[in-house]
This record gives sequence, structure tokens and C-alpha cells, in this order.
Amino acid sequence: MAGAPVTGKGPRLDMTAMVDVAFLLLTFFMLTTQFKAPAPVEVVLPSSHTEIKLPGSNIMTVHVGEQGQLFVGAGESEGVAVPLEDLTSVLIQLRTQNPQVRTVIRADRGAKAGVIEDVMDALKEARITRFALVTDLEDAQA
Repeated sequence: MAGAPVTGKGPRLDMTAMVDVAFLLLTFFMLTTQFKAPAPVEVVLPSSHTEIKLPGSNIMTVHVGEQGQLFVGAGESEGVAVPLEDLTSVLIQLRTQNPQVRTVIRADRGAKAGVIEDVMDALKEARITRFALVTDLEDAQA
């Protein structure tokens, strides 16, 4: 027995439990991940130097497209196309549903200033005096 060849068989390690844990973790992350809903209109934001961050929830967003199209969304909803004439009534309706909602305007860089002014007038008529204009942050080097 002293001269018996070594066969290379050692103790076996059962990997079944580790594979089960890996698949459980993968399933957990797949089921709990929240994906951002697509924007109703593609908006290229202007740049600014502010570092104030928007809250992640409880937001009513008014999207203004480059051609002046308006979309209003609250919470996780994508946004609904709204004509300028109906914007005030839609804002009032959303505000009465949730008085704590914060209003945000996401306007395209190429949108006309007159449309933005009309949106601000509609906000004023809806008695929404506090709102934020969303911009992209400029690099500090620029």
C-alpha cells in the first residue's frame, strides 16, 4: 500500500446550496428593481450651476417639448398630453388630489420662452406659487 498510486480524488464539495443562493439573490434583485418609466416627450434640458436635488417622490411634472407640446404627469405616471387651454384645470385637479405634491417644469432647451411663460401663468392661475425648473448640471470646468 505504500506504493499505491494517488488517484486525485479528494473530498467532494457539494455546490448545490451555493447555486440555490445565487439564484435566490438574482430573483430578489430582479423582482425588487424599479425601472424609470420612459418620458412622454424627449426633452434636452438647459444647463445650470445649481446643486439642489429634486425629491424622488411626490412630484407633479409638466413636460414642455421643443415644439411646445405639453405633458403632465404625477407620481410614477408617464404623463398625459394636455392642451395649453386645459392646463390650469388639470393642475388644479392634481393639486386637490394631493396637496403635498411638488411641481416641476421640465422644458426642452429649444422650447420657446413664450410657452414656458404660458405654463408659469397657468401655474399662477392654479395657485401653485412654488415650482422648480429642471436643468442639467454644467461641469465645474466649463
